[in-house]
Amino acid sequence: MLAKAYAKLRIAPDDRRAAEMAMIFLLDDPAPKVRLALAEALAECEDVPRAVILPLAEDQPEIAAHIILSSSLLTDADLVDLAAKGSAVTRMLIANRAYISRAVSAAMAEIGDVPDVLALLENEGAVLSRRSLTRIADRLGEDAEIRALLLDRDDLPSDARHTLVEKVGTALAGFGLIQAAIGENRVERVTREACDVATIGMVGEVNAAEMPDMVEHLRLTGRLTPVFLMHALCTGRVEFFATAIANLSGQAERRVRSILSDGREAAVRALYETAGLGRDISALFAEATMLWRREAKGGQSDLSVSELLLSQARSAGNSACQSMLELVERLAIAEQRQTARSYALIASREAA
Repeated sequence: MLAKAYAKLRIAPDDRRAAEMAMIFLLDDPAPKVRLALAEALAECEDVPRAVILPLAEDQPEIAAHIILSSSLLTDADLVDLAAKGSAVTRMLIANRAYISRAVSAAMAEIGDVPDVLALLENEGAVLSRRSLTRIADRLGEDAEIRALLLDRDDLPSDARHTLVEKVGTALAGFGLIQAAIGENRVERVTREACDVATIGMVGEVNAAEMPDMVEHLRLTGRLTPVFLMHALCTGRVEFFATAIANLSGQAERRVRSILSDGREAAVRALYETAGLGRDISALFAEATMLWRREAKGGQSDLSVSELLLSQARSAGNSACQSMLELVERLAIAEQRQTARSYALIASREAA
């Protein structure tokens, strides 16, 4: 009755201080029902001393739930502190608040377990930064439900999306049924090619502002291999390719783009060697660049750039370049098959 009267402003101004001291005294009552009555009455009150609210928020779960879920008096710092030192139940309560700020969401992304983060991602009132989404992908991307919720978000950064693709590949590679179906020796190659195809599809959709971060992420994860870069060049992912070469070479992106589009073959080859490609490989990349330029200007060949390169490598008897181009060709075929599947799926949906 005291707490309800206080919350509804039915206590005279001169008596409010005495009521506050009485409620603070009642926080030590050994009967949980007393503290629960306080929490229920004060949870939505916007004018309660913090000396009352904070102890109730740290009480046993059935009491704290009312305050954590509803009280607007808990600051971001309060909620972060509660998440850090509280139990899994406390974090779950925080994840279900009607509004969760960017700072609190960041703390939950850093320390929350799978159930807490699932609740956070499902909460429309939670404001999650791109950094928090990336952190969740890094920490908990092995969980299928979390992956699904992240991949459904339009604001998921491209590097986090790629992280999830890699985790899917790892999960599939360790799946006993797949190992039995195609053999353990082929699993690693097949999953790597599948991840490369998925990644090359992603880089074609990344906007210019995100491209440097995406390239840096791929470099740090060891994905900027000569095969992957050649596949990007041969399939016309020029924005990505130029950004990747700028990253690897340390050259200004404007200079890299100028050399790729107009530079002499010797300058192009020198650029690739600066990016860390060996002499034989740099010559092949320079040749691919010249072929790409010709095709971009309306070349008449019925063959793709990778097919033209592979044909020339076979004629020259260059086994090292031929091996790399055969890998590029496999990636191109896998990508074409995926495109065909997508086309067939769309056509069947339209027909239905």
